[in-house]
Amino acid sequence: EDMDGFGTQLLRMGLGGKRIAVIGENRYEWAVTYLSVVNGVGVIVPIDRELPATEVEELLRQANAEAVVFSKKYSDSISEMSSRLPKLQTLICMDDESEDGFWPLVDEGRRAVQAGDHSYQEASIDPECMSILLFTSGTMSVAKGVMLSHKNIVTNLMNMCKQIDITIDDVFLSVLPLHHTYECTCGFLMPMYKGACIGYCEGLKYIQKNLQEIQPTFFLGVPLIFESLYKTIWKNIRKQGKEATVKKVMKLNKTTSKFGLNLNKLLLKDILKVFGGRMDMMIAGGAAIDPQILQFFRDLGIMALQGYGLTECAPMAALNQDIEPRNDSVGHVLPGMEVMIADKDEDGIGEICLKGPNVMLGYYHMPEETAKVIVDGWFHTGDLGYTDGPYIYITGRKKNVIITANGKNVFPEELEYYLGKSTLVSESMVWASQDADGQDAVIVATIKPDMEEVEAELGKEAAQDPKKVEALLWSMVDKVNANLPLFKKIRRINVRKEDFEKTTGKKIKRFVESNKQQ
Repeated sequence: EDMDGFGTQLLRMGLGGKRIAVIGENRYEWAVTYLSVVNGVGVIVPIDRELPATEVEELLRQANAEAVVFSKKYSDSISEMSSRLPKLQTLICMDDESEDGFWPLVDEGRRAVQAGDHSYQEASIDPECMSILLFTSGTMSVAKGVMLSHKNIVTNLMNMCKQIDITIDDVFLSVLPLHHTYECTCGFLMPMYKGACIGYCEGLKYIQKNLQEIQPTFFLGVPLIFESLYKTIWKNIRKQGKEATVKKVMKLNKTTSKFGLNLNKLLLKDILKVFGGRMDMMIAGGAAIDPQILQFFRDLGIMALQGYGLTECAPMAALNQDIEPRNDSVGHVLPGMEVMIADKDEDGIGEICLKGPNVMLGYYHMPEETAKVIVDGWFHTGDLGYTDGPYIYITGRKKNVIITANGKNVFPEELEYYLGKSTLVSESMVWASQDADGQDAVIVATIKPDMEEVEAELGKEAAQDPKKVEALLWSMVDKVNANLPLFKKIRRINVRKEDFEKTTGKKIKRFVESNKQQ
């Protein structure tokens, strides 16, 4: 009813066929706006709420937005920039109670429906036309507008739900920002499609509190969140001196669970309470995740899976199933999709290419860029990897590969994975410098240490000495290097105190010079 009301009123305001942007925190009004616009009004343009005002303004200009729906936090900046955007005539605040505010407009539209206005409810939708315009902010390039249709989204939803079982009894905790395709399709549209419930997280610092409050059964997150939960749990276990006991119970439970006896629920209930006590499924996406972390959650009795998606694929391309999942693989290509590995090397590694009804229409006003990535119907992802039967494995990004003088390929993501297995490492970024002659690549790792773990190793006083911290990290790097071929060995490290500069999707910006420094 709220959708019908808001959609009807937007049509009455002359916004049929127009681009309507939405910006704000995850909340009910955001969801109503998205669905109202996309189901019979025009083109929805979700905007990243963490972008600076100058970038928001530029995206609104690029999208030719004629209306924007926003939360109170953005009122001043939207109002100020609208004077420089002549097309942007309609500003609707989700928290405004005046006649031009969100809920008064919804109510006005509902009254119009009751009076016989069925223009919105009877609106025809072309499943092949652009209905969603999403700006993807890469880690090295300017934002591209990804054009998606109803067909892209609907086929993605239906085929994804053939891989995993979701019921009306499931409760999702929505943590990732809704403008992100991963959260929008998988954490918003998918539970609605299956009749499940959504609880909106109040912010990253409230995750623990919100987990207790809504006791979700389903959780979608990026590896950063999974890693944070994993490290926090193990730190608490070690502080209590229960590491050996917990490992013993988890090992024993692998055997007993085969006979229907879950010891974890009996003996590890304090750990499971961290997730609210009802967690059943966790899916990681957006970047590579340590397989050991997925296995840990599964050993606790929570089905933890890895998937693979891109905004250009609406977004899901592959997903592990709860039957025979592989921790080191991003899973099966979705039903209805095809995968091809282009330009394979001697190890069978090449660029992952995808084809299917969920592949985007193209990049908005960028025909040349579109032609570069969609060739003969195949979308060239820019990701490198290989397949083993139906399973897809990702080794790294094409643009990130370091090529040595003798033609060997070094994947930074692989080395970062090895470094990340150490508790001493909070985050790392591997990159290439030049040797003294400028003839070959030198592998460098910029490392942000976990100072709590460093202090546990060195003591509080010694941890204040940069030379001792660097020596400790080198001892860890030497162990990593010991298992690597000569061309992959890390030759230099930079110890970093500050957080890395990241995209709003929490990925480290690889090609920003400041991220390479100490």
